[in-house]
Amino acid sequence: MRKLSIFIFLIMFFITVNAQYEDSGKRGSYFTKKEYSGQQLPDFAESRSLLPEPILTDDPWMIDLYYNTWQIAFDHFRNPLKGSPFVSDYIDEAFAPQIFQWDTFFMLMFSRYGFDVFPTIGSLDNFYRMQYENGYICREISETDGSDFVFGGREHTVNPPLFSWVEWQYYLISGDKERFKSIILPLEKYAEWLEQFRKKSGTVHRLYWQTGLGSGMDNTPRSGSGWTDMSAQMVMMYESLANIYKVLGMNAESADCTAKAQEIATLINEFMWNEQDGLYYDIDDSGTQVKCKTIACFWPMLAGIATENQASKLITNLKDPRTFWRPTPFPSLAADHEKYKADGEYWLGSVWAPTNVMVIKGIDKHPEITGATEFATESVYTYLEVINSVYLKTGTIWENYAPESAMRGVWSRPGFVGWSGCGPIQLLIENILGFRPDAPAGKITWNLQRIDKHGIRNLRSGNVIITAIVEKRKNITSPAHITIESNEPFILEVKSGNKISSFDVRAGTNSFVAGDN
Repeated sequence: MRKLSIFIFLIMFFITVNAQYEDSGKRGSYFTKKEYSGQQLPDFAESRSLLPEPILTDDPWMIDLYYNTWQIAFDHFRNPLKGSPFVSDYIDEAFAPQIFQWDTFFMLMFSRYGFDVFPTIGSLDNFYRMQYENGYICREISETDGSDFVFGGREHTVNPPLFSWVEWQYYLISGDKERFKSIILPLEKYAEWLEQFRKKSGTVHRLYWQTGLGSGMDNTPRSGSGWTDMSAQMVMMYESLANIYKVLGMNAESADCTAKAQEIATLINEFMWNEQDGLYYDIDDSGTQVKCKTIACFWPMLAGIATENQASKLITNLKDPRTFWRPTPFPSLAADHEKYKADGEYWLGSVWAPTNVMVIKGIDKHPEITGATEFATESVYTYLEVINSVYLKTGTIWENYAPESAMRGVWSRPGFVGWSGCGPIQLLIENILGFRPDAPAGKITWNLQRIDKHGIRNLRSGNVIITAIVEKRKNITSPAHITIESNEPFILEVKSGNKISSFDVRAGTNSFVAGDN
């Protein structure tokens, strides 16, 4: 009888495991777009004047790096190949003849600033088009025929579940809420699949597991059945779904997602937070922490899980030169780990755009912590200096960078724009210049962190197009004289020194003084 029970268990286990990836042949059933529609690919030289134009009197090298990065990005815009089932134009990472979820998510984080030139959000359409009937979406999909690309086993084919988060971030700049009607069902079905197949049964913690390849941190020295990044990303997924449901007027569904996010966040703080170390750790089946200091320890800050006290301790770790504050911030593995590599060796120390964006945007969530905003700005500046130095030596942008010197990471591909565009474009606009568009709210926030004459031209936030320039001032607490040109009215919120000022901008030319004591 015991042998029969084991035999039955093994059969059921085999059926369950294979059911995760069972392709019924009904791909893309939940996505409304079935046929390709696209446009002629834009030319960089012809489109340059349509992109946001940064103004930086004291750091003109950043402007050069910004446009050089955009130029490489334009070379990676794609129409679907003939015979491909893809339905939308997309941005390609130029890594392999597949589209990658992990890469695509963060390519959209910088390319959304040119959404009116080339709507790269369509890149996600091709994943939704190839979604299985059971909700599964493979992390890599062939550009030629839409088939799954599996490397090392199906268990590695689930990337960070950030579709809904990226959709929401894109919406904050584009203001296109109509898109939500076509994507909500694919997002729902994907969430259902993750809930069924990315929790290991029998654990104490009831959190979510990943693999190195699946997490995007390929050769990371991690283990456990509850991963900090995957679990925090599930919180981000549900919070973003809640926001999308709310826009669609689906308030009950929104409340359910908010409750689910809070439930996961509570478990993360209960099992993964280490007060003494000031870090979040992966955990095993029993809930015991697996103390491996990697950049993944910081995902709960971006997910909004960390309290002010926890975020302060996380930032202290980021400032520690023994671990994460290295010549190129921030390494993927702490510098005091025995497997840390000074030249990077992929995820054994290399500095990567997606995790740097995660860290910086996590810090941005805590302006109440003294010095946090300034630290984020300093970190971005240092990171961009390294990217620029390597660009001047090699003439291109790289997949990752070495943590101990201004050089490309070992195991790093050139021409990678690709997610490496996030630093010279997204972080320049958001953290060096300080602009944060919120198209749905009709608001743009400007955090002034510089004293030179600086600003931006042709920044789009939904239908609003602005030029914003602040004149040179004596110090960071001096009054800021601002000129705004806009095609439509909007609210401008300016953070200068310790003062926040709000202005009603009219269509035309406007002049304001912020931070005037």
